[in-house]
Amino acid sequence: MQKHDINSYHIYGMGAALADIEIEVDEAFLAKNGVEKGVMTLIDLERHNQLIDALKGYDIHTAACGGSGANTILAAHRFGSCVYYSCRIANDKYGQLYHRSMTEARIAINDQPHQADEVTGKCLVMITPDADRTMNTFLGVNERLNSADLDPEAIKASEYLYIEGYLLSCETRHTVVMEAKRIAESHGVKTCLSLSDPTIVEIYRERMTTVIGRGIDLLFCNADEAKAWTGKTELNDIFTELKKIAKTFAVTCGAEGAVVFDGENIISIPSCKVQAIDTNGAGDMFAGAFLHGIITGYSFQWAGKLACAAAAEVVSGYGPQLTQEKHQEILRAVLGLAQEEDSRQVCLAGRAKSSEIIAS
Repeated sequence: MQKHDINSYHIYGMGAALADIEIEVDEAFLAKNGVEKGVMTLIDLERHNQLIDALKGYDIHTAACGGSGANTILAAHRFGSCVYYSCRIANDKYGQLYHRSMTEARIAINDQPHQADEVTGKCLVMITPDADRTMNTFLGVNERLNSADLDPEAIKASEYLYIEGYLLSCETRHTVVMEAKRIAESHGVKTCLSLSDPTIVEIYRERMTTVIGRGIDLLFCNADEAKAWTGKTELNDIFTELKKIAKTFAVTCGAEGAVVFDGENIISIPSCKVQAIDTNGAGDMFAGAFLHGIITGYSFQWAGKLACAAAAEVVSGYGPQLTQEKHQEILRAVLGLAQEEDSRQVCLAGRAKSSEIIAS
């Protein structure tokens, strides 16, 4: 793979490279096949093949390139951020598809050797009628992500390092994450972490604690993940605990919108009302849009509004990604609202000043 010849990046992301395979199923299918609903479960190749056999006759949709971190990086890129992505793929059908998709999107990606006997990772995303997503993930070659897959110079040249929490399910990948974070912190690059899934938080808490270390700059999670990490159920208690590990954070709350913390203020972001069909990728999209927003100078409030608008668009259809055109449409709409608000505030400030002059 060829890296782009560029001097700097807005975001350096690292995560699993997965071919997302989406299928609409009912809850009876999950129960019959022993699939735990609503969470991510790691599976081996044998179990993956068993489920693929069980799904024969269902409509299956394959994304060109997926994985939580990749979805976030793609979203930020399509909004206009300059990005780099570290991952690992094999020289098979899905790996070639992944490579081609990233190359066509003009996303910088790490060089890596490919072995004929390696298998690209896949994620079976089973969507139930309530729009919930259940993921069974076969990591494949992702389990062998190692230090050679990092580009230290690209990390140093980035504004943010974005770490997908799913990486912590493997000790080798945990070591790579720690190395990337060390490089970032030693060169003043801000660090971001996504908690990814309540199961990841519960099972790999010790690894996640070492990654957080003395703290991170920006944390992304949903309400369930936040509860799993903090052990709290009340939002105010959750926020108090999150402030201990992150300088800033964004907590998504599904249909209730999101809550963000800019280092000083807790800000509630209302949701955009839509009919949810598929929630797969909503959190990834939120993170990508939010990062693009703050990188380009939005306040946390307006970055949150951009992120909620983008996430709402994702859940209103199938698949974790949006087209380039849709990203720009959302960006124009939210930017227009922000400019209107700025104009209104300037107008109100002018009226207040005029009142002061008249009063004097």
